[in-house]
Amino acid sequence: MSKLKLPKWLTPRGEPVSCLDKIKVLNENLEEIRAMAQDALEDAVLMGCDEAQFRKVMRELAESLDNPYPGKKGT
Repeated sequence: MSKLKLPKWLTPRGEPVSCLDKIKVLNENLEEIRAMAQDALEDAVLMGCDEAQFRKVMRELAESLDNPYPGKKGT
């Protein structure tokens, strides 16, 4: 299994996030999401689903996420 490359977290202004606690939470969340997605991919393939379709569905899922804080836009 490949190791997740953690990003350098940025603010909407493009500045690095400097709070170590925030970075830790973001990294832990990302690692947890990756593990769950990996398990889901393995299940899908073992059940005979098309891997390319699964990956497409996962991309669409990420794009469908809503920002519940309208005043805090990412870009």
